[in-house]
Amino acid sequence: MNKNLKDLFKLPQKSSGTEAKVNDRRSFLQKASLGGLSLGAFINSPIEETLEYTTQKVNRFSAPTDLKITDMRIAEISEVVFRTPIVRIYTNQGIVGHGDVRDGAAKEYALFLKSRLLGENPCNVERLFKKIRQFGHHGRQGGGVSGVEMALWDLAGKAYNVPVYQLLGGKYRDRVRVYCDTTTSPDPTEYAKRMQERVDMGYTALKMDIGINLIKDIPGALINAPEGDLNPYQYEYTKYNMTQHPFTNVQITDKGIDKLMEFLDVMRSQIGYEIPMGTDHWGHFSVNEAIKIARAAEPYNLAYIEDIIPWHYIDQWREITDSSTTPTQTGEDIYTLEGGFKELIDKRAVDIVHPDPNTAGGILETKRIGDYASLHGIGFMHHHAAGPVSFLGCVHSAAATENFKWLEHHAVDKPKWEDLVTGIEKPIVQNGYVKVPEKPGIGVELNEEVVKEFLIKGEKLFAPTPEWNEIRANDRLWS
Repeated sequence: MNKNLKDLFKLPQKSSGTEAKVNDRRSFLQKASLGGLSLGAFINSPIEETLEYTTQKVNRFSAPTDLKITDMRIAEISEVVFRTPIVRIYTNQGIVGHGDVRDGAAKEYALFLKSRLLGENPCNVERLFKKIRQFGHHGRQGGGVSGVEMALWDLAGKAYNVPVYQLLGGKYRDRVRVYCDTTTSPDPTEYAKRMQERVDMGYTALKMDIGINLIKDIPGALINAPEGDLNPYQYEYTKYNMTQHPFTNVQITDKGIDKLMEFLDVMRSQIGYEIPMGTDHWGHFSVNEAIKIARAAEPYNLAYIEDIIPWHYIDQWREITDSSTTPTQTGEDIYTLEGGFKELIDKRAVDIVHPDPNTAGGILETKRIGDYASLHGIGFMHHHAAGPVSFLGCVHSAAATENFKWLEHHAVDKPKWEDLVTGIEKPIVQNGYVKVPEKPGIGVELNEEVVKEFLIKGEKLFAPTPEWNEIRANDRLWS
């Protein structure tokens, strides 16, 4: 390039306002003239030179097409939240992406994927998800793939300087409505007071844990009670909490049903009927007992009755749903649409699907689940019980999905939870809503000093993981 043409592409001096626009235009035309070029000649210049000049004021976080993954590390925390491994993915351009492995899951679920990702462009999120999808499964086993997928979206948003929701096609709402749990009490009145405290904090959707654990000491409330005088698990290798619902032989008597409904009655008397209220953690018992409860709860107009049996008993879920006007909901342990939510939705087995993006496959897969549920007239919510990074990842998924209802917030009583991140307006939840982040990527960065405070004993902050660098297997599933 000759000297005059080089001068043409020098960055103009900074100005402000209208004067800046006029000066930049005048400078450009003068340089074109000095270089012996007409505007037409400039347009016919090499594309690299044209782009260099015309995009000189674009705020580039990176060159996305040249972005490569160089490393993946973990910082595992507890106490401020359920035990959660935080994923950090590094790149050759200095930007990093974060995601959370599902609460209670093993960090190895994510680290196993590292060798499949090194050298890849993280902006190819869907292609990389399809590459690692086979290594996830239902429950906590979906946590590795899901956490990595969120970190990839965080990187892609930062690379293109846009929030994640924009990469998903835009948003349907500026704020995402949140629901929260309440700590339990065997005293219905005390429980109701705690629920009222949530209302006073501004929450407009609530959930209460209620179940046979609250009536286990009441004589005549339960048959074959797991902790009763018969001690039915004394010779079993699998204890009650690890026995699937159809096989416990627990039954709830009319007296037990009345006692459980007393909690709902006192709760509604306290908070009223305007606020939606769902229930969770009823216990392990068969579909017949579940139907008893769903029918008995009808006068209290619950927003949903969650996970009253395991999700994979799809035909039994359909039976419960068809037997009562109480809405049914499940999904926090289901991985992906195909092989997971699809049959549940196709059979209209529940009224609401409730994926946890940290298990379901991440941000885009959760949106796919919501979109598919919408086609079948089924509601869509988000479960979440990990750190603020993935919580805000959920906010992007929720904002981008039309039929979304509410997102769970499981750290209301953990004041330092939101101190784990920076770069966002605090408090993160205001009057029961979260403002959708507008910063690039998920919209926050980690506060490493606070993360260090809650590291699992013996863990280091994002320690090197070279032992996971090399693939030791052929991943192909066909011959």
